[in-house]
Amino acid sequence: MSGFTTIKEIGNDDNYATADIIKAIKKGWIKGPTIFYAGKIIAPYGGQTSGVNIENEHLWNFEYIDADNPDEIKKAIRKNIYYGADVIKLVSGQQAGYYDLEDIKAAVDEAKKSGLKVTVHVQGGTAARNVILGGAAAIEHGFELDDDLLRLMKEKGTFLVGTDVGYDSNISWGLDSGSARTEEKRVIDRLKRAYKIGTKMAYGTDLVIDEPGLNRIQTTLKVLKTWKAAEIPPSYVLQTMTLYAAELLGIENSRGVLEPSYWADIIALKSNPLEDIEAVKNVHFVMKEGKIIKQD
Repeated sequence: MSGFTTIKEIGNDDNYATADIIKAIKKGWIKGPTIFYAGKIIAPYGGQTSGVNIENEHLWNFEYIDADNPDEIKKAIRKNIYYGADVIKLVSGQQAGYYDLEDIKAAVDEAKKSGLKVTVHVQGGTAARNVILGGAAAIEHGFELDDDLLRLMKEKGTFLVGTDVGYDSNISWGLDSGSARTEEKRVIDRLKRAYKIGTKMAYGTDLVIDEPGLNRIQTTLKVLKTWKAAEIPPSYVLQTMTLYAAELLGIENSRGVLEPSYWADIIALKSNPLEDIEAVKNVHFVMKEGKIIKQD
């Protein structure tokens, strides 16, 4: 209803719950976007948890699959595909260790057998370099990417999905005001550098909180403020939401542009997003696959 007709959902949904949502949408029981879905997040032992006592070991397996070598990674990918995944999500560098280049290559090769792409939660450093050289389609977050890594991403065609939340959202996450401002400046700087270098980007967020007085989609769209602060042109931001997002998802021949033979996923806005990208917050018409979903 807010104008996002296709999305990528990459984890933390609790025992493949999103798979059932996708089934309900396809059967017409509920209205919803086309969803590309990762299933459970594949990660070294423990996922992204810490401090779990031994009596509750594997509590994290509601949302993560432990995989610590190429064979375990391949098995985890096959399990996710069995339960409906059409994209694969890994976490690297969250723990004391990170996935080796061989681990990433194994994941990419296994996913490729089923025509799937791999995206990886990673911040920077050697862990990110392994992700890029291993052939992953995208890096999620990448807050610590230096210019050399951004240039390597450009060379290899690796997308950056930056999840560039700003000050208000950082406060809602629980950061103090100083840390919230520091983190905002950091993502704005990284956005500027990625755009200047020419690293491929797709619009994404990482918000599981609601800011006071706002719903989840309104909170998510506040990420646009950091893109504006990074002085990225509205036309490019719009492309990261449409054309480039479709390329990352592998559906650039069926969605993402308004052309004959493409799915009629169309929205209409109250003002011109090429003048101010925040115009995408005011959607008054939504068509998905040729069917009108919203009109006011």
